[in-house]
Amino acid sequence: MSYNSFGKLLQVTTFGESHGPMIGCVIDGFPAGMEISTGEIKAELRRRATGKSRHTSQRREKDDVQIVSGVFEGQTTGMPIALLIENIDARSKDYSLIKDQFRPGHADFTYWHKFGIRDYRGGGRSSARETTMRVAAGMLAKKWLKNHFNIVITAWLEQLGDIKIDKKDLSLIDDNPFFCPNSTQIPDLESYMDRLRKKGDSVGANIGVQACNVPIGLGEPVYAKLDAEIALAMMSINASKGVEIGAGFDSVGQYGSVHRDEIIDGEFQSNYAGGILGGISTGQDILANVAFKPTSSLRLPAKSIDKFGNNVTVVTKGRHDPCVGIRAVPIVESMMALTLMDHILRNNAVCGKY
Repeated sequence: MSYNSFGKLLQVTTFGESHGPMIGCVIDGFPAGMEISTGEIKAELRRRATGKSRHTSQRREKDDVQIVSGVFEGQTTGMPIALLIENIDARSKDYSLIKDQFRPGHADFTYWHKFGIRDYRGGGRSSARETTMRVAAGMLAKKWLKNHFNIVITAWLEQLGDIKIDKKDLSLIDDNPFFCPNSTQIPDLESYMDRLRKKGDSVGANIGVQACNVPIGLGEPVYAKLDAEIALAMMSINASKGVEIGAGFDSVGQYGSVHRDEIIDGEFQSNYAGGILGGISTGQDILANVAFKPTSSLRLPAKSIDKFGNNVTVVTKGRHDPCVGIRAVPIVESMMALTLMDHILRNNAVCGKY
């Protein structure tokens, strides 16, 4: 089992490599009767696309998605939905000099030792290019959740490097290339990224996400806790290094009298638990944060070894994001949506609640 599938009753299987002829996914278990179009999917894909600003990789893919099964006359049929996207702007020659070298911070070393072979072209299967299909599948899940439960999922840039975002207005996130909810801080982010790019270095990011109008009762008490499966979904995204639910690590410094979310007249007075108690949703907003590490592909020389055990100096050419976390915003939204939809379907199977 190679674990290229995610979910139980709603299962998404992705395939393809960064520099292969195409990438794709199969969405199995999606209910029948929802209207869907390639235009809707492509609009969501544009949110994670490279080349939209000088602050992301300049690889430019059209991401013209093809729906090859599971949709008839504009509606889902209940059959497996297969989506395909051709790769048209890959530059494999940029990676020819490092085909025998292990880039520090990348999966090169572990892939080689596990499989005895690796696709060095842009990272192959471990490339963030794979997440394009998660966003495509997530768009369907987001629409289904909105249609049936009025669930709205929104992610945003919480922190870039040492710049923390204040005074959040989530209506602004699609008005700038950073998904930043504070327009007054855009100039600072622009200057920061310009300096970083000139240095040839990279930086990490913290992405916040919330899901509103989530019904009570999603998740299981022990081995399928909703918060655990949200964390699993987020940690499966490239470059993610940590997940917090609600107060997260800040709860370490809180008193129990503060952290516990009191209920008065049927209303929660706070949400330090992040909308989940005992692994089961409370009906409050689900709140999470995901930490993304700095991009490891840099033009700055770094020490490593090659597959023969020789010491080498690695310089990575090609087009890379100086902060991969920026484009993770729609990916985080999609993984939240897929997790919640899967749990709604599972809850219906166990408890008869849809």
